[in-house]
Amino acid sequence: MTNPRLAGRYAKSLLDLAVEQNKLETIYADVKFLQAVCLSNADFVNMLRSPVIPSDKKEKILEAVTAGKINELTHAFLRLLINKAREYSLPEIVKAFTEQYNNLNGIHQVKITTAVAVSDQLKNALAQKIKADTQLDKIELEMAVKESLIGGFTLEIGDTLIDASIQRDLNDVKRQFKNNEYVHAIR
Repeated sequence: MTNPRLAGRYAKSLLDLAVEQNKLETIYADVKFLQAVCLSNADFVNMLRSPVIPSDKKEKILEAVTAGKINELTHAFLRLLINKAREYSLPEIVKAFTEQYNNLNGIHQVKITTAVAVSDQLKNALAQKIKADTQLDKIELEMAVKESLIGGFTLEIGDTLIDASIQRDLNDVKRQFKNNEYVHAIR
């Protein structure tokens, strides 16, 4: 039951309020904390989306999870979401907030997916190479592991995808054999 327009509007409101109160970095840290909780705990997200659990219990659970870890402005925002029965959209709202924060600060999301985990040294080298080749000053590097790639990597920068994986190469060869592209070239 995701609603990107709703998430974007709530995220924009929180962002504007954070800028107005000069607490942008604090609220961003809170949002990153909430995003980490949502990504690491599916039960937490299911609790937020459950129509069976009453809103007062959801508020108590949110208080227990965030006690002493987030700013009062973020607490007030979470209470507003619960009062308006919009807590089910929290994962989408924090994602939208992060995107809007990155747009505001000129930070570009870069996602690299490899077949095996890479070392921190290689991550730093990749980040420097991407900055040099794309003239992007600020990047946020996200690493993912997908064993089905077999080898190589995929690189996503905004809407651009560079697929340099062995899996893609094997799929290309399979397609060429399936279509008999070389047989038609001989005739």
